[in-house]
Amino acid sequence: MAGYNISRNSSCDPILTPHLTWLYFVVLIGGLTGVISILFLLVKMNTRSVTTTAVVNLVVVHSVFLLTVPFRLSYLIKETWTFGLPFCKFVSAMLHIHMYLTFLFYLVILVIRYLIFFKRQDKVEFYRKLHAVAASSGMWLLVIVIVVPLVISQYGNNEEYNENHCFNFHKELGREYVQVINYIIVIIVITTAVILLVFQIFITISMVRKLSHSLLSHQEFWAQLKNLFFIGIILICFLPYQFFRIYYLHVVAQTKGCNNNVAFYNEIFLSVTAISCCDLLLFVLGGSHWFKQKIIDLWNCLLCR
Repeated sequence: MAGYNISRNSSCDPILTPHLTWLYFVVLIGGLTGVISILFLLVKMNTRSVTTTAVVNLVVVHSVFLLTVPFRLSYLIKETWTFGLPFCKFVSAMLHIHMYLTFLFYLVILVIRYLIFFKRQDKVEFYRKLHAVAASSGMWLLVIVIVVPLVISQYGNNEEYNENHCFNFHKELGREYVQVINYIIVIIVITTAVILLVFQIFITISMVRKLSHSLLSHQEFWAQLKNLFFIGIILICFLPYQFFRIYYLHVVAQTKGCNNNVAFYNEIFLSVTAISCCDLLLFVLGGSHWFKQKIIDLWNCLLCR
């Protein structure tokens, strides 16, 4: 692992790889493109819709996280942190906050769409636009006033760290209460993801059996297809990290020093969660006529065989 600038001492040095640099470049470019693209769609969407409100909040989450990505890139390129340890803790914590808030909004969007499907409703709306604003404001007030200060105040404050090395707070996981909290979060995320996947499989199979050859002419099918985007991102970006997190927590608890190989892969899996910033680009693409036509052509091709 020498090629990855990982030392073999008792503590983990910063994990710097060309792969992470390129990954965050893709995240930054894809995320910004997605945010800009979705803004053109949001002006045409129903502002009282619960789903639209969730998407708007998703845009805000991605935008705030994307503001921290250039600092990560600077660190990866320069191989030294020059912005101070407190800001390092904030940037490091933002990757975790972004992942869980994104997952939360995915959950809201999917649950609302599942309710629409099972209750045979056209949409779920707030009574007034003000209610949508109040719901979003209340959520962000909770995050800004309680969640962020709590995370920042507790994140990396129990051990000593080098101010020139960032994103290296594994020592905190050695504390029992921190491990318990992490295990609870992992179990909740994995269980929720599995439940969402089961519901989506059931809904998709039901639609295929019911609509059969006329499947592509129904708007509900395209809505469910967008659900698959969110499910796919959860499975590809979030779950690998959550499953590896279980092993990582076990290793940290069993070893006094730092296992560089495990720390390296943990950083890789954690960085992959940032790819979820490109979800808005997929969301826009999924609503395009070109994409729908390609799906129709593919479906017709499969039926001809």
